[in-house]
Amino acid sequence: MDVTSVVCPELGPLTNLRLETRPLADPGADEVRLSVGAAGVNFVDALFVKGEYQIKPPVPFVPGSDVAGVVDAVGSAVDGWAPGDRALAMVGLGGYASAVNVAASRLVRLPDGLDIERAAAMVQAYATARYSLVNRAGVAPGDKVLVLGAGGGVGLACVDTARALGADVVAAASSPERLAAAAAAGATHTVDYSAAELKSAVRDAVGFVDVVVDPVGGALTEAALRTLGDDGRLLVIGFASGEIPRLPANQILLRNRRVVGVDWGAWMLTHAEENQALLEEVVAAAADGRLHPVAPTAYPLADAAAALADLAERRLVGKAVLVP
Repeated sequence: MDVTSVVCPELGPLTNLRLETRPLADPGADEVRLSVGAAGVNFVDALFVKGEYQIKPPVPFVPGSDVAGVVDAVGSAVDGWAPGDRALAMVGLGGYASAVNVAASRLVRLPDGLDIERAAAMVQAYATARYSLVNRAGVAPGDKVLVLGAGGGVGLACVDTARALGADVVAAASSPERLAAAAAAGATHTVDYSAAELKSAVRDAVGFVDVVVDPVGGALTEAALRTLGDDGRLLVIGFASGEIPRLPANQILLRNRRVVGVDWGAWMLTHAEENQALLEEVVAAAADGRLHPVAPTAYPLADAAAALADLAERRLVGKAVLVP
């Protein structure tokens, strides 16, 4: 069958992306064909297209990893899945398309309580949030958690997940609109770090915190480190600011603080069964109301470059999806 795909013909500007019709083979024996209802738009997708990610796929390629939709064909060796079943999957690359073939073992069944667009949008953000807060930080009820970049996709997922774990959440972001989104996601305190000094504002609000979630980097990281109390954990998730911080070792030594790296993507590749269980738990929590992923901004496939630009240039609050 023919499918519509967003193709990156060469690494470079996002405007290189173009829409093409390509043939898709029948699913293999252990695969299903998923009719894509929505594909998640992630910051890493833009890095792939621009050639700024550490892995550079051969061109041409179709970006996009997170897809959700409806099964419309199954391979001869597939059990437990049938046409009409709703599912999400991580496909690595190739997700910006109207249909994809994916190994049945990678599918996660979508409960009735979770719509397809939210499912596609939440995969990477909420998996990162759960891996960060549960696996890496061990957040417990009553902990104080500071989330930087709290109006972005990962930030909002971390606010929501920390709230669900029983934490007292401080959301820090750069605009009233982003802070309002974080408050709606469950933050009990907000700090606008474009208008106030982060360390003082956080300490005035809650005193010292137990965990800092940092997907931003840059100058904010050191200020956030200084908000940590005894045995506090700084989770280094990413560098959306574009600047990798250098931390003073004496500030890590003080109060027995810890700096904890978070690379969910690498862990996922070497812990397939544990990651599948993590994804299933995230999906179940969203379906039964323990987590509350926000409705994403939807773009047509033809506007993939605009969606990625809006995300990369921080014009977007929350998450985005492409809808074939």
